[in-house]
Amino acid sequence: MEIGAYAPDFELPSAQGDVIHLSKCLEAYKAVVVVFMCNHCPYVKAYRERLVQLQADYQDQGVLLVGINANDSKKYPEDDFDKMKTYAQEWGLNFPYLRDRTQDVAEAFGAKCTPEPFVLDQDGILRYNGQIDDSYRDPAAVTQHNLRDAIDQVLKGETVTADMSPAIGCSVKWSA
Repeated sequence: MEIGAYAPDFELPSAQGDVIHLSKCLEAYKAVVVVFMCNHCPYVKAYRERLVQLQADYQDQGVLLVGINANDSKKYPEDDFDKMKTYAQEWGLNFPYLRDRTQDVAEAFGAKCTPEPFVLDQDGILRYNGQIDDSYRDPAAVTQHNLRDAIDQVLKGETVTADMSPAIGCSVKWSA
């Protein structure tokens, strides 16, 4: 997906027991951050607490973070839907964690890795796609808060100038 393109709509089940429809989220929030993630990726594990904190910090400003797991659970059974339910509860995810069994949503977004964030404005237009920050290993070493900067700019109605360095992580585990 190119910056400035409309995000593909989706309706996916969440590990928390409901179904999330992107268009309804866009009606209710000023910005939606779609993060492709999974249970097993060490990069996701490194960012997990930061993603929970990001949702906590921005929820009162009208921002919703949505995690989507599109990995092939036949090849990676630790990413199946039942384990996602346990993961969401165990780690206190304060945002919907969705299952993209067909991988159609990940393909439509052009997701390449986990974790990979896409920031959408209220109209569903992609405004940012890139890294979360510049130090997955050590939160204390972060000097560039790329995702937070992008969210702040979207909330202000500004053009996103945050560094869009590619996200780093494990590749999305595509079905054969």
